[in-house]
Amino acid sequence: MSYRLGVDVGGTFTDLLLVNEKSGDLHTAKVPSTPEDSSIGVFDGITKVCSIANVDPSDITSVMHGTTVATNTILTGTGAKVGLITTKGYRQVLQIARSFVPGGLGGWVIYNKSDPLAPLALTIEADERMSAKGDVLSKLKKGQLAKDIKELSKKGVEAITVSLINSYANDQHEKEIRSEIRKKKLLPKIPVSLSSEVVPEMQEYERTITTVANSYVRPKVAEYVKNLQNGLKKMRKDIKLQILRSDGGLASAKATSDSPVNLLMSGPAGGVSGAIWIAKQAGFENILTFDMGGTSTDVSLVKDGIAEQSRETTVGDVTVRASSVDVRTVGAGGGSIAHVPELTGALRVGPQSAGAEPGPAAYNKGGTEPTVTDANVVLGYMPGVELGGDSEWKLRKDLAQDSVKPVASALGLSVNKAAAGIIDIVNETMYGALRLVSVEKGYDPRDFALIGFGGAGPLHANALGKLINSWPVIIPPGPGVLCAYGDVTTNIQDESSMSFIRKFKDTNKQEVVKIFTNLEKKASKTLDAEGSPKKDRTTSFQVDIRYHGQGLTITVDFELSDLKKKGLDAIGDKFDVQHEQLFTFSLDAEKELVNLRAVVKDKALSIKAPSVGRGSKEPTKKSIIDDNAEVFMEGKKQTATIYERSLLKQGNVIQGPAIVTEMDSTTLILSGHNGRVDKIGNILINPDA
Repeated sequence: MSYRLGVDVGGTFTDLLLVNEKSGDLHTAKVPSTPEDSSIGVFDGITKVCSIANVDPSDITSVMHGTTVATNTILTGTGAKVGLITTKGYRQVLQIARSFVPGGLGGWVIYNKSDPLAPLALTIEADERMSAKGDVLSKLKKGQLAKDIKELSKKGVEAITVSLINSYANDQHEKEIRSEIRKKKLLPKIPVSLSSEVVPEMQEYERTITTVANSYVRPKVAEYVKNLQNGLKKMRKDIKLQILRSDGGLASAKATSDSPVNLLMSGPAGGVSGAIWIAKQAGFENILTFDMGGTSTDVSLVKDGIAEQSRETTVGDVTVRASSVDVRTVGAGGGSIAHVPELTGALRVGPQSAGAEPGPAAYNKGGTEPTVTDANVVLGYMPGVELGGDSEWKLRKDLAQDSVKPVASALGLSVNKAAAGIIDIVNETMYGALRLVSVEKGYDPRDFALIGFGGAGPLHANALGKLINSWPVIIPPGPGVLCAYGDVTTNIQDESSMSFIRKFKDTNKQEVVKIFTNLEKKASKTLDAEGSPKKDRTTSFQVDIRYHGQGLTITVDFELSDLKKKGLDAIGDKFDVQHEQLFTFSLDAEKELVNLRAVVKDKALSIKAPSVGRGSKEPTKKSIIDDNAEVFMEGKKQTATIYERSLLKQGNVIQGPAIVTEMDSTTLILSGHNGRVDKIGNILINPDA
């Protein structure tokens, strides 16, 4: 018997999903994350889920893993000491950057610019020059460069980035520098990242910061992957480890260690992949995803079953050029701390978080500050909850009330009203993020369902649906471990890109088709190495395009067959439609290709969601835990019914106010709303007719 394991490491909990590859049987588990070494939590979880399923860990043949190691390395500033080699005259490329100051018109007054990931003191210049067309204007002078690299080695650099001007057009000099480092053993055993391999596209700053970020997280990610592999191989020698990329595809352990910059959105991408899988099974292809965890909330938009993609990934104040699911993250989670600043006297929630340790006050692990979780406990929305299904770890309402009292006192409100205020504010913060991926992208949220998941998502999803008017609100079974479902149900993929700046009139479909065919072959090499059958692969093609004279581009997806039939208009017409959607107009102007890209994907594992038995409209009495629970909702005390989710049947209709409890999450259905259970156990929440 062989099993496939999905593992998602979050800030508070590590979620696991074990799948029997033959029968499709599923088993889930949830354990506390171990921030000091995430792999400890992973192996704790493997022990737990195998015990639940009565499976020997050696029966696991492959592990799909969503990780936040790369993300946290940048957020906490704990990456490698990076040395940068750039072209003579371009030493301050990271300091000059894009001169962008975040915030409003007065943002520059309070803005403190972060130090570059590769400091100026560790940046050296190579005497060479390449033209924008890839012609060698000045050969690489190796003598002085070798002396400068030796000086870098004395300064204790832990990773090297090579990013030369116009190397996207010709990578000869970058490869010569790497060869020189290796041949003369100038920096033995230190990883070297070349910009021409990490992101072979134009725009000097974006290419450099992306490659520097790759170097910055590379040693830590490589060490983590190595430890994980070693531990897994003790269970089974031929076990296969694959890591989820930011774009929602899987990569091999080796590819992950070489290009970890592609992992910065690994965690959130798993949630989106899982949401797409469960929503398709329920018959919904247009969805807004709402993933609320302990520290943050991630939202995204999915149209026709495909997640919106972004060509940039932002973590903290570092923005890199790497494909990712277009996820917007806000510092609003179950652990977000509420406070009332003396200066303003106005209630604020987050972005500071209580995290996994000590966690919310209700966890009884030493936390005393009021969090969103504590507010939910005070309002009666999380009665008798056992964290991770552990009967010895119950939430303490008295501790939650004690934590909220200082906020209530500062606002001159009752504890209940202060807790309700905390919930209202955090909901508005998340509503703003949902608008960013829908309204501000030209989409009407009323045309989309909203799927709420993560440990805290189902508690807030009904309120978010009400704010943004997206119905139904879908609460999947096992919402707290949906990211792990995404890890298991996605596929291996890789991409290859290049800059090709041509006006439509200066090229033709034959030349462009030839480039795309070569890019497809290059991207396929990764899947060849993984033993992926060619018959199971699909390729999608993208182009970054603009009107000639524009500075910014729009990414357009298209079919290669359309390009062969219609020529470049197959791309141009789609660009006009997208430009009009985003900016309300299109132009009768010359169009220009900028970057070309091919994305090759393997076939995903086909898993059917288990169906639930049929029942009547009225839930059975056995499913009711308490039909007289007190909650504070809409400014007053109300009576709610509490249900055990595992005992609900298809066709059951739950009338709000109601609370549905399960191992990994709690669902809140507001008064004036109802939740219907569908054939696979989703709760579909809608306003009462």
